Amino acid sequence: MANSKSNTNAKKDAKGAMDRFKMEVASELGVDLKEGYNGNLTSAQAGSVGGNMVKKMIEKQEQEMSNK
Repeated sequence: MANSKSNTNAKKDAKGAMDRFKMEVASELGVDLKEGYNGNLTSAQAGSVGGNMVKKMIEKQEQEMSNK
């Protein structure tokens, strides 16, 4: 059984990776996403970032599955 410290580190690593991915997608879309509060974004802008993140994750998974 994994200890709680390694689980905490894994969660921090995963959160950091998702934050970097979110910033990368926002940059590609031209959305001015910043660390912290982003109340200046429209719901369309925020939704486009999340939607494109999901789209890219699905594409990557489909690609990995087709290579097996």
